[in-house]
Amino acid sequence: MDKLKLAVVILNWNGKKFLGKFLPSVLEHNPSYAKVIVADNGSSDQSLEFLKENFPEVELIDLGKNYGYTGGYNRALRKTDAEYYVLLNSDMEVSKGWIEPIIDYMDKHPEVAACQPRILSYSQPEYFEYAGAAGGFIDYLGYPFCRGRVFSHLEQDKGQYSDPVEVFWATGACMFVRAEDFYKAGALDEHFFAHMEEIDLCWRLKRIGKKIMCIPQSVVYHVGGGTLPKNNPRKTFLNFRNNMLLLARNLPARKFYPLLFRRLILDEVAAIQFLFKGHVRDSIAVYKAMFSVLRKMRKTRREGKRLPYVNVQPVYKKSIVAKYFLLRKKRFSELKPSHFGSL
Repeated sequence: MDKLKLAVVILNWNGKKFLGKFLPSVLEHNPSYAKVIVADNGSSDQSLEFLKENFPEVELIDLGKNYGYTGGYNRALRKTDAEYYVLLNSDMEVSKGWIEPIIDYMDKHPEVAACQPRILSYSQPEYFEYAGAAGGFIDYLGYPFCRGRVFSHLEQDKGQYSDPVEVFWATGACMFVRAEDFYKAGALDEHFFAHMEEIDLCWRLKRIGKKIMCIPQSVVYHVGGGTLPKNNPRKTFLNFRNNMLLLARNLPARKFYPLLFRRLILDEVAAIQFLFKGHVRDSIAVYKAMFSVLRKMRKTRREGKRLPYVNVQPVYKKSIVAKYFLLRKKRFSELKPSHFGSL
C-alpha cells in the first residue's frame, strides 16, 4: 500500500462545538490525496461519540487522556504514516484551495521542512490573527512576534504580506511539516506541553539545516483562545517557562548564559507589572516559571545538545520589546530588513 501523501490531523480536547462548526469546511476542501484524522486527548464532552455519529468518514484516534499539544500530537502522528502532516487546530475554518499551494511549494523545495498559511481572524477576517498571522519571528532575546502581529497589535490585511517568505517559526495552529524532518529533528518536545512548542520544533528543524516558510496564498481563519483564555495564570506560566526553555535548549552556552541574565531581569519586570495591575496570580506564575527553568537547567541544557548548535535565521537583531513599547513601532513593516540576521 502506498504511503499517504498528506494527513490533516486535528488534536481535540473538549472541542465538540468547534468540530461541529469547522470540520465540515476541512472535509469540503480536502483534496483526494489527503486524509482527515481527529486525535482525541481524553475529552469528556462526548466528542468521540459525536464524531462517530456525524462524521463517519473521519479517522479517529482515541488517546485516552490529555497529553497536551505536544504529547497528543506525538502519539497521534506516530500512528499516522504520511509524507506530510498538517497540525490543525479544531477552531480553524479553512478556505478553498488552502492545502494545494503549500504542498506544491514543499514538493518543489525539499529544503523546506515546515510551512504555514496566512492566518486571519475568524471574527474579524480583515485582520490577521494572533497565533501566527503571516509568519513568525523572534528577536535576539527570544521574544516572538509575527508579520502582521507584534505583541497584541494586529494589523489589517491589505495584501502587504502576500509574498512567500522564509520565517523563523510556523504556527502550531496550522503547521504543514514534512514527516521525515519532523522525526529527524526529534518531534515535539513534550516538556513544553503547550505554547511555543512549535517555535522550539522550528528552531530544531533549522538546526538540521532546514527552512521554514509562510505561503500566504493559502488562507485560513482562526477563532483563537479555544483551550485557555488569554488572562489565565496557567497560560502565563507556560508562556514564560516555555520561552525560557526555548533559549536554554537551542542556544550554545556562550550565547545562552549572557542572555539568561537579561531575560531574568525582564521577566521580573513583567511579574512586577502584573502585580501593579492587580493580576496577582499571573505575577506568581511568572516567578514559578523562572524557578521551574532554573531548577532543571542542567538537565535542560544536556537535552538541548542532542542536535548541533548552528547559527539560525531570520532573527531580529534588535529588541522588539524596546521597538514596541518605547519607540511605538507596532507594525512588522516598520522594522528595518537590515536588522534581521542570524543568531
